[in-house]
Amino acid sequence: MQFHEVRFPTALSFGSIGGPERRTDVVTLASGFEERNTPWAHSRRRYDAGIGLRSMDDIDTLIAFFEARRGQMYGFRWKDWADFKSCKPSAQVTATDQVIGTGDGVTTEFGLSKAYVSGGAVYARPVAKPVAGSVLVAVDGMALEEGTDFSVDVMTGVVSFFTSPSAGVSVTAGFEFDVPVRFDTDRIQTSAATFQAGEVPDVPVVELRV
Repeated sequence: MQFHEVRFPTALSFGSIGGPERRTDVVTLASGFEERNTPWAHSRRRYDAGIGLRSMDDIDTLIAFFEARRGQMYGFRWKDWADFKSCKPSAQVTATDQVIGTGDGVTTEFGLSKAYVSGGAVYARPVAKPVAGSVLVAVDGMALEEGTDFSVDVMTGVVSFFTSPSAGVSVTAGFEFDVPVRFDTDRIQTSAATFQAGEVPDVPVVELRV
């Protein structure tokens, strides 16, 4: 994949708007009942990077980042300030935040994920871009040490244990993470006059499947 492991400036993403998007096909039957189906197993997030711009220097930073990514050509990391932790935004990350698997005495690799729970329904979101140095891991509730007991691939979100967890034990993790995205346009239009008058450019950003 054409992807740059660099994060969009967090000072500019702070204050931006966006969130998850789903695709649902709805068919209304002759009886008035509906049949609903979705071709997407996972949601896709969209953001507007223009909302966080506050000065002409911010625009300069945005254009430099846009040009370095060649517009839509290269993906990059994005911090979603509303959802960037394995726990609630107000809480501290712990090694038991999320269950990422169960040991079987053989498997040594586990992918990071975050569960969204409501009313008994659960959606497990794969996490492919954890923040380096933020991943905490525990096996059967016992915290482990990165570099001694496990390693983390921050480009894929895979945790690799040096010794496979025993059968039946819970494997948990806590982490901060970014969203893999790209610009959803090959053109940015800016004007000093309109920006100073309160109008900000529209800079759409869309999540990538990785």
